Amino acid sequence: MPINPKKHEMPTQAPEVRAHNFKEVALGYDVKTAVEEANRCLNCKNKPCVQGCPVNISIPEFISHIKKEDFEGAYEVISKSSSLPAVCGRVCPQESQCESKCTLGIKFEPVGIGRLERFVADYHNANCKAEVVAPEPNGHKVAVVGSGPSGLTCAGDLAKKGYKVAVFEALHTAGGVLVYGIPEFRLPKSIVAKEVEGLKALGVDIDTNVVIGKTLTIDELFGMGYEAVFVGSGAGLPNFMNIPGEALKGVYSANEFLTRSNLMKAYEDTPDTPIMKGGKVAVVGGGNVAMDAARTALRLGAEKVYIVYRRSLNELPARKEEVEHAMEEGIDFRLLNNPVEILGYHNPDDPRDPKNGFVTGMKCVKMELGEPDQKGRRRPIAIEGSEFVLDVDTVIMAIGTSPNPLIKNTTKGLEVNAHGGIIVNEDGLTSREGVYAGGDAVTGAATVISAMGAGKVAAKAIDEFLSKKN
Repeated sequence: MPINPKKHEMPTQAPEVRAHNFKEVALGYDVKTAVEEANRCLNCKNKPCVQGCPVNISIPEFISHIKKEDFEGAYEVISKSSSLPAVCGRVCPQESQCESKCTLGIKFEPVGIGRLERFVADYHNANCKAEVVAPEPNGHKVAVVGSGPSGLTCAGDLAKKGYKVAVFEALHTAGGVLVYGIPEFRLPKSIVAKEVEGLKALGVDIDTNVVIGKTLTIDELFGMGYEAVFVGSGAGLPNFMNIPGEALKGVYSANEFLTRSNLMKAYEDTPDTPIMKGGKVAVVGGGNVAMDAARTALRLGAEKVYIVYRRSLNELPARKEEVEHAMEEGIDFRLLNNPVEILGYHNPDDPRDPKNGFVTGMKCVKMELGEPDQKGRRRPIAIEGSEFVLDVDTVIMAIGTSPNPLIKNTTKGLEVNAHGGIIVNEDGLTSREGVYAGGDAVTGAATVISAMGAGKVAAKAIDEFLSKKN
């Protein structure tokens, strides 16, 4: 039977419908489609796709189970390497990782590995009623700082080996960026909650509303009997452009905007935390976070949403799928444009005027691409005399984040780089014995799956470190 040259399409909500709700956009494969897609896999002996996976899932093996309609067998294969399969199947950039290595992709479209992983995880969650059995305790205690993808992965891998693990989360809900950063329409919060409950069933304690560096310090954790600490506190410090007008009302970091919407329910009619709704919105940046912020603003009732990015479509760093979805929903991409000032209303005759201090527009300059920079991307250059004003009343800055300096400033001997990232060796070990780190706290803002990979590496190293203490 000839191989289908194209991967099976992912069914989605219609753009004109989904642009006005927070339900998940992608609807997932059914059994028939999943099996047909699995049958496109060549089951290569050298398994290049596995080399492209940061957590080394045995991809051909789990796909072989799908071919036989043994979906629980497929789930067991995935769960040996990944603590968050339903999450990874939704938000990992498979097109630049496992699928980019797929042999089939040399001639045709690669196998839809991410879509199959999502199918397997969803099938398991919907049909498997077996209870998770916690392993026998090994007598060792480990603390994990942060409940994002790196922290949850590290906690899960250690719990499976019998470690007593406590995860300390600064916010009131576990999940880190998975709950406060990624919108419901891309990653339903019920999915994250189910993954967290699975870790609890393994014996992992989740302590929320604990800010390490304020409520407790790393040194105090050791004093409480924890023999090792993993820092997966993420990169929650937003970057700004430092242009005039960024202090005006109606200017948000993408972190604040998405956290208010995702975790603090600002989308409700009478929210506890307010957010600017409606009007015209400019989102500055071109990554996945910028797409999330723009699409969220649209769903909150914005009449017009712009993506303002200083390079061209070819350099846009967001996933192709997310860009396509945003365009289908009507987001206006203003490429090769860069903000230089945010304008605001000011009435000098009446300082009590309620309009004072609010955004009224954003002055931009048109750009052209010059020679490549150190990363190989063509450097954007402002075109003289090309300034114009974009009519907006809300501006969202989505130009990256940096690690929060709180842990660095309260932990003696913890070395960081010039960008605030914690310095680690190849095993995730920091400059402090027994203190490991991974994910965005080390690299700055990166992908969910790379953070998970760092959590796995550190868990292995912690196990080896503590095993020597027996």
